[in-house]
Amino acid sequence: MLGIRFIKSQPTTYLIEYKSGKVARQGLGLSFFYFAPTTTLAAIPAGGRNESFIFQQVTTDFQTITVQGQVAYRISEPTKVAAMLNFALKADGKGYESDEPEKLRQRVLSAVEVLSQKFIKAIALKEALLASDKLAEYVTRALHDYPEITELGIEIQGVLVLAIKPTPETARALEAEAREMILRQSDEAIFVRRNAAIENERRIRQSELDTEIAVEQKKRMIRETQMEAEASIQRKKQALRDMQMEADVILEEKRKALVAKQAENTKTIAEAEAHRVAAVMQALENVDPRIVQALSAAGMQPNQLIAQAFVGIAERADKIGQFNMSPDLLQTLLNGEQGNGR
Repeated sequence: MLGIRFIKSQPTTYLIEYKSGKVARQGLGLSFFYFAPTTTLAAIPAGGRNESFIFQQVTTDFQTITVQGQVAYRISEPTKVAAMLNFALKADGKGYESDEPEKLRQRVLSAVEVLSQKFIKAIALKEALLASDKLAEYVTRALHDYPEITELGIEIQGVLVLAIKPTPETARALEAEAREMILRQSDEAIFVRRNAAIENERRIRQSELDTEIAVEQKKRMIRETQMEAEASIQRKKQALRDMQMEADVILEEKRKALVAKQAENTKTIAEAEAHRVAAVMQALENVDPRIVQALSAAGMQPNQLIAQAFVGIAERADKIGQFNMSPDLLQTLLNGEQGNGR
């Protein structure tokens, strides 16, 4: 009606009213009536926005990778962006007059792409595939100082890199390389395990050998000790035999000395007895034999006296004409001899 319209904006929309080329009012979530023929409205979304991106980059070793992620931002200074881009609403207040508001998204994504490209082209493929966190940190920090972003009054809330992927052919090659590496590591692990088993077995055998050597050394020490003990015993026995032989020699010498002494004593006794007998014989030289005979007959037995009598008779047989012996006398003599024999 007569060009008067009403507009109501959202709390996240910064609304600017221009009249005669000047700002009449501005603010978040404004609602007011305006005269359409002389009023221009600009609506700048001030809320946070998340834009997804996916683009290809080339690493320093000329390998193509795909970077996928999101960038979160918001327009913190709506007046700056309104001065550089056309955010004017249509006359009916529905929709924008141009497509420049959509270019804001493209400018942010272009800045992300340029910065990520700068980061990716300085590293190799394998490093790039593992650098998602570093890339996100680098792009976020660089966007805060990026001239085009700051001039538009945009605040970067954060950049997330969800995936960095190589081409399918490169992925298969990397998978093959990784598979070969894993297999090689597996072979190395098997080799190390076998070497460990061999080393353990060698240690066990070495331990057994050391034990056997220790046992043999102990046996040898025991044998040497036994031999030394036996040698000591033999030496002691030999010493005892030598001492025994010395004692025997000494004893034999003593025996020889004793025999010699006994012989000397016997000789002395014999000489003394001979001297005694000679003295007796010398004393008896002048004695009448009959006296000696009578002395010797003292203490004789009757049969001995009779025998001596027969000896005297035999000595004087030439003077005896006839000698008669009665049977009784002979029987008595025989009985006397038998009694003496008993």
